[in-house]
Amino acid sequence: MTPPAADTQTTPTRDKEPADVSAPWTARAAALAIDTLPGAAIVATTVLVALSVPLRGAWWWVCVSTGAVAILLTAVNRVLPVIHGQSLGRAAFGITIARRNDLSVGWWWLLLRDLAHLVDTAPVFAGWLWPLWDSRRRTFADMLLRTESRLVEARRADRTVRRLTAALLLTAASLCAAGAAVSYTVVRQHDRSIAEAGAQIAAQGPHMVEKILSYHPETIHGDFDDAQSLATDNYSAQLSAQQQAVQKAGPVRNEYWVTNSAVLSATPNQATMLLFLQGERGAPPDQRYITASMRVTFVNSVAGWRVDDLAVVTKPQPAEAKP
Repeated sequence: MTPPAADTQTTPTRDKEPADVSAPWTARAAALAIDTLPGAAIVATTVLVALSVPLRGAWWWVCVSTGAVAILLTAVNRVLPVIHGQSLGRAAFGITIARRNDLSVGWWWLLLRDLAHLVDTAPVFAGWLWPLWDSRRRTFADMLLRTESRLVEARRADRTVRRLTAALLLTAASLCAAGAAVSYTVVRQHDRSIAEAGAQIAAQGPHMVEKILSYHPETIHGDFDDAQSLATDNYSAQLSAQQQAVQKAGPVRNEYWVTNSAVLSATPNQATMLLFLQGERGAPPDQRYITASMRVTFVNSVAGWRVDDLAVVTKPQPAEAKP
């Protein structure tokens, strides 16, 4: 008899789960970019915007707050491996940090590793590129602390991680674009305000100075009242003293007109102007012709532009009589 055939049924072999292997350099670089670049881009954008908007204004505080939140979230993401096992970038590429003796990596060890990356940066970033040649794909920081970046089970990142990563990148890009738009709008509005202030002073300034300096004996009280209405509280006392001196000395006809002017500087709230004037002092036929130059500071108040200071650059000098 032929002996019964041996049972040749075989159990199907299961694929062995791959052991932890070193993470490739490209995956590590991409994970680091996800963990750091969005926060760095937001901080850089908020700093640039904060420098272009009014100091301690509403937009300045928005920039400071947004930058602070970006720094805080980036720091929290860097310590997530202690709590969750992976940061967002490492989770997206299935990377974890481990020690060669398989001891647990605590937050303090991760902190030391981040500080040790200074050694990678110092020699012209050579340490960051060292994994391209090292057999265990380690940076200088990994060599010092005996750590490695390993791939966990060969599986794709779950949908939640992919969605979080996409949301992070989209949010960072949106905030940077919004910051650029705010900076452009605020700077453009500020430049427009400066241009409008300069145009207003160029049109109104000469007439205001002419009214302050000109008066006639028969209408002196009304002329002085009009002059006071064009002065700020800061300049009003000085102007009042000058008017009282004129009245004590005996007023004579005094009339000025601006022959040339230039706006030296202008902001939405303050402007400085240089004016060249000609004038007549006294009544015909005994009038004297004079010239003078003055630097005038204007302040924009609720009531409009007002003269805040009037400084004589060139004192009134005799001029040739009109033909």
